[in-house]
Amino acid sequence: MAIEARKRENEAPNSLIYRFNRKVQQSGLVKETRKRTFTGRPENRMKRRKAALYRIEKRSEMAKVKKYGHK
Repeated sequence: MAIEARKRENEAPNSLIYRFNRKVQQSGLVKETRKRTFTGRPENRMKRRKAALYRIEKRSEMAKVKKYGHK
């Protein structure tokens, strides 16, 4: 993935650097690099299962609340 920002006519160097930094942030390159660099230990099966059940339960609760017109 190549990100480039070419200098426009009569553009200040600071503005060029600002534009380039914005493009890098929007591309998600920094986030992806950090994600690859700092990897944690994998969660065990039971912890993933409990987390999934919790998410499913919360979704159903929110759907129920929404159905009755709250929030």
